[in-house]
Amino acid sequence: MTRPIDPTDAQIQEVLHHPNEGPVVMLNLNKYRDRDAYLQEYGLVALGAIESVGGRILSQTEVEQVVIGDDGDQYDEVIAVWYPSRSAFLKLMEFPGYIEAAERRQDTLEHATLLATTPPPGV
Repeated sequence: MTRPIDPTDAQIQEVLHHPNEGPVVMLNLNKYRDRDAYLQEYGLVALGAIESVGGRILSQTEVEQVVIGDDGDQYDEVIAVWYPSRSAFLKLMEFPGYIEAAERRQDTLEHATLLATTPPPGV
């Protein structure tokens, strides 16, 4: 079964038109084909893009085991990224080299899930 890696146009529109324009934490769940290539080809560019829009990585940790879920819920890493707004998140695509890096990202991931969450108070 092929799993999605990139958002659909409809999902981008949902982010764009979401009523909450306050801060958001994007929770990235990644299953890698090649983690080193992901970091080299996408991760370094993504970090620059995140910082350029005022975002920051809150947490990055390896997944040890799935306690509730099925085979489709196997991930290698969870990364929580804070953004000042959803529109700031969408501005990642304007960062020089981001689109090209995102295209290379597809080859380095088996599958990915991205969840928009409300930041806890004080974050």
